[in-house]
Amino acid sequence: MSPFSALLRATAPPPVMEARRWVADTRFPPERPLLNLSQAAPVEPPPEPLRAAMAGMVLSEPDTHLYGPVLGLPELRAEIAGRWSMQYGGAIHPEDVAITAGCNMAFCAALATLAVPGDAILLPVPWYFNHKMWCDTVGVEAIPLPCRPDMTPDPEAARRLIGPRVKAIVLISPNNPTGAEYPAGLVAEFAGIARSAGAALMLDETYRDFDSREGRAHDLFTDPDWRDVLIHLYSFSKAFRLTGHRTGAIIAAPDRLAEVEKFLDSVAICAPTLGQKAATWGLRHLGPWVAGERAEILRRRAAITAGLATLPGWRLLGCGAYFAYVEHPFDLPSDRLAKAMVESQSLLVLPGTMFGPAPEKGGSTGFGRQLRLAFANMDADGLATVTRRLAALTANPALAKRAEAPLATPMASA
Repeated sequence: MSPFSALLRATAPPPVMEARRWVADTRFPPERPLLNLSQAAPVEPPPEPLRAAMAGMVLSEPDTHLYGPVLGLPELRAEIAGRWSMQYGGAIHPEDVAITAGCNMAFCAALATLAVPGDAILLPVPWYFNHKMWCDTVGVEAIPLPCRPDMTPDPEAARRLIGPRVKAIVLISPNNPTGAEYPAGLVAEFAGIARSAGAALMLDETYRDFDSREGRAHDLFTDPDWRDVLIHLYSFSKAFRLTGHRTGAIIAAPDRLAEVEKFLDSVAICAPTLGQKAATWGLRHLGPWVAGERAEILRRRAAITAGLATLPGWRLLGCGAYFAYVEHPFDLPSDRLAKAMVESQSLLVLPGTMFGPAPEKGGSTGFGRQLRLAFANMDADGLATVTRRLAALTANPALAKRAEAPLATPMASA
């Protein structure tokens, strides 16, 4: 047999795909349909005005179907530069912006400019598993950066852990998986730590459109020298629901983007042109609609916060963006509990064990007590049903012991 990459073989499988396999070909009772809280992205299509605009682009603009510039369409780069400059109170130019096929690719491209096998980054735990997976794939060590009880990363721990091998500190705010919104002062402190160590601060703000705070979330772009340390990442999958059109962005120094261009040309040539045009249209026309989406997400956040507060033994560790990150009360590891919740309550959630290293690899045993509940696709009424099912599970802990049982009844073959 032809060889496999040892690094890729050692990389964990995609957690969301693994969770989907737990429910594949499974029939759930009609009175208790599956509620899926595993997916951190909207499943609804873009709003109708955007879809109509996209249809016109497909039918009437021939260049929609062609390769575009590797670093992105000039009009989208300029639109991002102008709007981000206004929103963050800094000077961002079109040549500081690159467009990627989604924010995960933005992370991969940025890391490719920073690190080689044997280098390291600091990655807060609980971590976003796709960041860890890419580090494993390319031989870059993801050093776990502990979080404090409020789920914000510990800057003193970062000072202890950072060293010559560490090429970047990676932050996500609002955070996936914890929902934590990092204070502006903390983000600035991490920028200072990175700058002092000669490292980069990679700041992923995929969920910034759902931040509960008013005004800008940080002041990093107001520093005239921001390009020396900051690499900003963003996704259009969430705010405009362009999940299938794979459009993300990097904001960084032009000389770094020259290196990004090499990576992008090798793996994708360019981001999808339709997605880029749709993102440009959305930035120009969908401001009020996005504000309404934010208000709805904040209502869901309030609903799940209130619901969890009624459950004995459950503790909300963090909540924001699309996520509630919780500690469960059962004497059962979260990976087994998550499977039991499918069987007993038709709830699909992700266990904390997917968001940190295993104890035998130096990870905290706390991940075994934690779960991520994603409410991107669950309104307040649905979240009330989630609360009732969690209450039933809490009232009958024996249900949580059914993790080793088959996951409901397989559907008959058609």
